[in-house]
Amino acid sequence: MVKKVTQNVDVVVIGGGASGMMAAGRAAAQGKRVVILEKNNALGEKLKITGGGRCNITNAEFDTKKLLSHYGDAEKFLYSPFSVFGVKDTFNFFESRNLPLMIEDGNRAFPKSEKAMDVFLVLEEYIKNNNVEVHFKSVVDTILCKGGNIQEVETKTHIFYPEKVIVATGGISHPETGSTGDGFRWLKNIGHTVVDPTPDIVPLSLKEQWIKKVSGVALDDVKITFYCRDKKQFIKKGRVLCTHFGISGPMILNSASKVRDLLHDGVVTAHIDLFPSVDIGTLEKQFIDLFDENKNKMLKNILPKIVPPGFMAAFENIFPDIDMDVKVHSLKKEERKKIVHTLKSLEVTVTGLMGLDRAVVSDGGVALKEIDMKTMQSKKCENLYVTGDLLHISRPSGGYSLQLCWTTGYIAGSSVM
Repeated sequence: MVKKVTQNVDVVVIGGGASGMMAAGRAAAQGKRVVILEKNNALGEKLKITGGGRCNITNAEFDTKKLLSHYGDAEKFLYSPFSVFGVKDTFNFFESRNLPLMIEDGNRAFPKSEKAMDVFLVLEEYIKNNNVEVHFKSVVDTILCKGGNIQEVETKTHIFYPEKVIVATGGISHPETGSTGDGFRWLKNIGHTVVDPTPDIVPLSLKEQWIKKVSGVALDDVKITFYCRDKKQFIKKGRVLCTHFGISGPMILNSASKVRDLLHDGVVTAHIDLFPSVDIGTLEKQFIDLFDENKNKMLKNILPKIVPPGFMAAFENIFPDIDMDVKVHSLKKEERKKIVHTLKSLEVTVTGLMGLDRAVVSDGGVALKEIDMKTMQSKKCENLYVTGDLLHISRPSGGYSLQLCWTTGYIAGSSVM
């Protein structure tokens, strides 16, 4: 048996993602000797893919009260940490390190380079400049807690004797990046109440096979109405992204929890209005005018002039009874009406949520009443701190999750003195 290396350190940070890197860099900047234990062979794997690779770094709502209203029941717990490190501080942190940010619809803030890798590189430089030691492929086997304190953190090759431990392993969304719920198991063993996670911000899967034909197509400014057992439930407006399995995009992701609840009650359908700014009569006149101007052309050649870009690929599947090669002047009135009415209310059937493997974030985690939110310190174990997705905080997409990582990571790193 190979003898394990023993090491005394000030702070062990378990997990080298967004909150872990922030926490490690902040603690080291205050003179602490810090070690990151990362199970992957690289840091920040989930961070590098967030926001489709663009990285929705925060939500640029500078009114803290308005910002925190998006965190549900956790709002009252978050005023203290966000008063120390909030959205303005996130802007200052990254922009002072030569990563300018830009603001898009819904106050979504991105790096101007639109590269998540650039966000990662800022954090990587932050921990390097502060001499944080990183152990890759370092899976934690045991966390020994005795007398209300963590005594040891053990991997296959090392036994660490830390003064403080920050657990920043993330939840269980995108398990391929290493977020497999290890932190929840350790925290339960220490005595914490952990609410089981469920998919919270996820795409929706659809029954209709034609959606595969338009995978990657974005439908801008559409209206989608959700029904359960043929009864209208709620309406959303915005951008829908078609995927090979269903629909996604910020509007869909933020509807997932409501749809999940509806699925318990019965069949859920959604009607997508591709032309929400015009009524059915106006839309039909627009089609009639288009057809009159192009009487001798084939239907498939003129429809792209009025339907969303890229959407024609699914037309033969959506309208199997209509010949797309027919000349417009030969198109029957009822066929024209069918096209118009379908595009005004394109019905799809929701078969489910895509699950934790496709979740942007998941809810669940350590009950906040068991954490001192002023410091991120555990109330069960005196030298333990918990950050990011390990906390039971629901939030929508739009930068709220990463802001939670920056805030809780910074607070934890500041508190391990």
